[in-house]
Amino acid sequence: MKDIILDRLSRMDDLEQRKLLKNIMTGVFLNLVDYQEEVNRKLEERVFKEVEASEEGQDIYVTICPREEIDPIHEFLYPMVEGDHEKPVFDMKHVLAQKSSEGEALLMTAFFQCEYRKIQELLRGSRVFRGELVTSRGKHAIQVRLQQNLTYMGELEKLYHVFQKNNIPWKTMNHPYANKFFDLVWTGDSGTIGADEDLLEIRVHLEEFDAFKKLDMVPLWNIERLALKNVGFPIPATDRVNFEHVLSLRKTGAEHGYLVDGDAELIRYIKRMPEELTVVSPQEKSGIWQVFKITRPIATKIGRLPYGLVSNKRKDSFTGGFARKQALTVRATGEINRIVNSFEACELLDLEQVDILDKADGKQATYEMNSFISDHVRVESDKKIMRLRFRNRGSDSFIIDDLMSFLVSEVQIYFPEYKCEGEWA
Repeated sequence: MKDIILDRLSRMDDLEQRKLLKNIMTGVFLNLVDYQEEVNRKLEERVFKEVEASEEGQDIYVTICPREEIDPIHEFLYPMVEGDHEKPVFDMKHVLAQKSSEGEALLMTAFFQCEYRKIQELLRGSRVFRGELVTSRGKHAIQVRLQQNLTYMGELEKLYHVFQKNNIPWKTMNHPYANKFFDLVWTGDSGTIGADEDLLEIRVHLEEFDAFKKLDMVPLWNIERLALKNVGFPIPATDRVNFEHVLSLRKTGAEHGYLVDGDAELIRYIKRMPEELTVVSPQEKSGIWQVFKITRPIATKIGRLPYGLVSNKRKDSFTGGFARKQALTVRATGEINRIVNSFEACELLDLEQVDILDKADGKQATYEMNSFISDHVRVESDKKIMRLRFRNRGSDSFIIDDLMSFLVSEVQIYFPEYKCEGEWA
């Protein structure tokens, strides 16, 4: 613009008019041009400084550990539910009150180290097992039934909604342990147990399932819950309606992934800068924001994990990175193979065949890990079955069915017009 003005001035022969126009331009117009250029430069700087949420920063790692072996200063693993690291206190008065009012009472929660088909037997059955409460006054015979504990599957659903609030695409959580927790529920007659009796031991024999029962097990993942306060005061956003709340990441580590949790009505947009998060919100006052820190795993030289560490991490490849940036999914068997083999979880499995069936035949060996994602467009009964047949490479792991379920559930996201199921070859 300045060059254009200079060119026009140089073409004017009348020096008085040139001088007059020069004074007008210098006094008014050029200041406006400078202001506009400065605003454009700041806008461009803000746009290019925003960091794109990398998929590597959103990878979730999970495992399970006995409560007494939890490392409270572990580099990247934390209990899924806060307070799980503390041993639960058994309150006999509370249990008896619950039994009296509801007819049943929760005694404890157990983890079952077994394959998914055994879990299915537990879910289908309505069996009652015998046990006894050993108290300070003797032994009391009781009856116990098993009821699936949904606490940890509920945490996965909560995490899905946090991803939605942050406008980050959801990737199926590979958590093969979450569905293997069952509550031992005291049912039947309560007998003559007094509220003043001290509980010494709970004995329950689960018959053929007793060998799989593990007590005091706690799921761990690489998500740490933080409460971060604004840096300074909220800044009015450019729309003159919302405010920008800046959260510094220097102390917590800018190399990790971060998700902001809270009321959906208070989160308009979240942008990630190299060392800070900016939450655009109608909230005018400063406050404390609940943040999920997805800690990047590091190799630990001290200690070991009693159970395998699994994740939903994808393998690094040019083809995978290019395909994820495309909005269109290729409807081909080769694309299904690419999706399955893009995950580290497929190392123990081989996808051998993909079939399309008119209806289910009850032979599936998998379950839906994204059951909380609803499809309001298509009717489930109208969908054809996409049967993915896998071969086990020789693993005897008790989570092999769950790993196959994870891969099938991820394929389901790409092909919502089908109902995807997995089967062993």
